[in-house]
Amino acid sequence: MKSINVGIIGAGRIGKLHCDNLLKNKNVSIKAVTDPFMDQNWVKSRQLNVVPNPDTIFNDSDIKAVFIMSPSTLHAEQIILAAKAKKHIFCEKPIALNPILIQQALDTVQDAGVKLQVGFNRRFDPNFSHLREIYKNGKIGNLYMVKIIARDPSPPPVEYIKSSGGIFLDMTIHDFDMVRYLSGSEVVEVYAAGTVLVDPAIGEAGDIDTAITTLTLENGALAVIDNSREAVYGYDQRIELFGSKGSITAQNNTATRSILLTNKGTMSERPLDFFLERYRDSFRLEVNEFFNAILENKTIAANGEAGLVSILIGLAAKKSLAENRPVKVDEIRHEYFDK
Repeated sequence: MKSINVGIIGAGRIGKLHCDNLLKNKNVSIKAVTDPFMDQNWVKSRQLNVVPNPDTIFNDSDIKAVFIMSPSTLHAEQIILAAKAKKHIFCEKPIALNPILIQQALDTVQDAGVKLQVGFNRRFDPNFSHLREIYKNGKIGNLYMVKIIARDPSPPPVEYIKSSGGIFLDMTIHDFDMVRYLSGSEVVEVYAAGTVLVDPAIGEAGDIDTAITTLTLENGALAVIDNSREAVYGYDQRIELFGSKGSITAQNNTATRSILLTNKGTMSERPLDFFLERYRDSFRLEVNEFFNAILENKTIAANGEAGLVSILIGLAAKKSLAENRPVKVDEIRHEYFDK
């Protein structure tokens, strides 16, 4: 099977991770990598071909797919350029913080007839995808509730928070996507409550660090998302689906599954400390899905529309917090697209 030539835009932490996974993929050949702050030791150790800028990748007819790992403010523009160059696109979230920019990018992708996958890697986590299969197979009956706990081990730098769009568009966006993915239903209404308990500097930057978001789904079920920027015991990632016949829960991943039982009590290991460790398999599996979709001309589930809808839900959550009321997702959609 002929390999797919790939260009990588952005070689920061997530770009390096994807690059290392691609180097192990038999269907892929990395032809070019670009980043204005390239780690030369890393490049040398992997014998990568560095090019001066993204235009070199867009203009290379041998490159069939582009991985966009650049700062999020550049994503929409680079998606448009890649699509016009007839290249399939894998882009980390978010496509943009403005729904209009996202829609412009999606329209260009559709007109070009190329595939776009957004980096909602948690869909591909084996624990979470198993929950979805159990529900789809009817084992927990009609869905009543989705409960998600997503707490980071420590907050990001305040400078990052200032440009991130806030907790709902930066952190909870993954959870909004997971609610849609797991339930198979759209989010109709959002009610969010939040506060600053972890670091006053986060509040001074105009954001919150602790939040509870309640979602009403089109199928009548409810979802509750519990977020914190700091969990001192590790990276806390748990989900429960509760239905008419029972429930199923995905617990935290730990270094081992061992549990120590003694006369002093029961002790298990703490959750993994970092998202790169916790979601290692999901990053690899999402990339496999992308290339399978290209090679077999399949539909991509974590597509551009998923990127748009999650931002709309996030904006509804921001408005709900600001105005202390439930906000329908359609209200946000109308604000942007019915002017």
